[in-house]
Parts: sequence; structure tokens; C-alpha cells
Amino acid sequence: MKNKIKVYRAMHDMTQEDLAKVIGVTRQTILAIEKGKYVPSLDLAFKIANHFKVTVEDVFQYTDVERTIDID
Repeated sequence: MKNKIKVYRAMHDMTQEDLAKVIGVTRQTILAIEKGKYVPSLDLAFKIANHFKVTVEDVFQYTDVERTIDID
């Protein structure tokens, strides 16, 4: 899942630590989400989006992994 957390943090002059404190998670969690190593819960995604006063879809973009199926 791609996200624009880093972009929104920059727009609001926030560090990962700043956002983590506001949302109630660790800086490592914010880092992992930004790098795509951790997919946040729906609750956490809404907290992040609400903090920036945008929709969840503005912050997170679902990317479906292409799957190929061989049909004989």
C-alpha cells in the first residue's frame, strides 16, 4: 500500500516523532508505514487522515499486486 504520509508531514512541518505523538504510536510505526513495511489498521489510517483533515484515500493508495493465472 502506497501512502503520502511523508508529503503531508512536510506540508505541516512535522517530524515522524511529532506525528507519532499526536496519533499515539511510536516513531518506528510511522517509519514502517511510510516505507510500506507495515499496513496500518483502519482505525490508525483514519487517525492519520483526520489529523491532516483529509480523507483516507488522500493519504493511502491501495495497489493490487498483479496475479497471473494459467488456464489450460
